[in-house]
Amino acid sequence: MMTKTIVTIVGLALVGFIIWWFFGKHETESEIADVAADNQSIDVEVNGGYSPETVVLKQGVPATLNFTRKDPSSCLDRVVFPDFGINQELPQNETKEVKIDTSQAGEYEWACGMDMFHGKIVIK
Repeated sequence: MMTKTIVTIVGLALVGFIIWWFFGKHETESEIADVAADNQSIDVEVNGGYSPETVVLKQGVPATLNFTRKDPSSCLDRVVFPDFGINQELPQNETKEVKIDTSQAGEYEWACGMDMFHGKIVIK
């Protein structure tokens, strides 16, 4: 009887955690790009996801996102920006520059090649 109770409690806790993990609102790391000499850039680390997940860019200033992939997972070996027609390979332990067109304000998503990990650009 005691074992059934423990298993039930652990099972319910696990179900609650899974619901929170997939459907809960999580805080995302956000960072504003550094603007210098009429250019802006930001470093994004790729390691089990993207850090920062949200990048804020200034409209009308040429922008570069510098992706450095540390994660060996093949899921994260590409970064895709559907709104900009970008599908960039990210070799492990190398920094890859991705140029972003900042002429239009708005929010634009990016994802890994398998569309499991996501990030966002906010141009304002």
